[in-house]
Amino acid sequence: MKKIFLYILAGSLCFSACKKDDDVSPYVEPEDITTQNTYDDQAIKKFMDENYLDAQGNIKAFSSTDTADDNEKKLSELDYKTLPSGTIYIIRDGAQPVNPTPEQTITSTDILTVMMKATTYLAINTDGKSSFTAATDFMNTINGTGIPAIDPKFYYISDVEGKEDPLIKNATTDVAKKRSYYEIEGFSEAMQKFKAFKDYSSGSPYNLQGVIIVPSRAAFARDPYFPYNYPGYGQVISLRNKTFVFNFQVYGRSARP
Repeated sequence: MKKIFLYILAGSLCFSACKKDDDVSPYVEPEDITTQNTYDDQAIKKFMDENYLDAQGNIKAFSSTDTADDNEKKLSELDYKTLPSGTIYIIRDGAQPVNPTPEQTITSTDILTVMMKATTYLAINTDGKSSFTAATDFMNTINGTGIPAIDPKFYYISDVEGKEDPLIKNATTDVAKKRSYYEIEGFSEAMQKFKAFKDYSSGSPYNLQGVIIVPSRAAFARDPYFPYNYPGYGQVISLRNKTFVFNFQVYGRSARP
């Protein structure tokens, strides 16, 4: 009887230990936003070490079981640039417009046509190591409709008097009347480092131009009005403290009237 009791006790302790190991600590927002910024930067570095670009420019995670990607370069091994905001961009070799004309230069107020996959992540720190969790699709025309998006509001939204975007003109709250409610600053800043294609058919196969990674401080940081239903995306999501990863091709641009 005593042995049976000891076996039960040992089994219970083992179960408790395993359960504890499997538990995922809930995210606790750091009081100091600079700590979250550090988490973001460390998680971005880890992400760039664990992913590469495939033949069409899609971001792919390295496989631990398939050797087919062993010779691929990590994102961190590519010629990436870091802007003062902390935003990182990668211009992919061999995927850019050839001999672009001045009209293919992307400006801050352009109407863009983009094929894109955009994902948000939350950077958390466990035992002193930061990594991304809570991956959520923000926009995905690649695996979704296959049709490029036109004039995304997170790039630019007009608040010019008399030419306001309907979302701003018809807004019922003060915050929703501001461009910062919609735009992702780091994305807009980095996008202007690329050139747009010209007369590129929306039905043409995509060849993604590159990557933009926007840490939360260059996105929505801790704006107090989230979560909310981002216009046109059909779901209520929290963008607070979220880092954005954009994988895209600019099919075209035009000047805003």
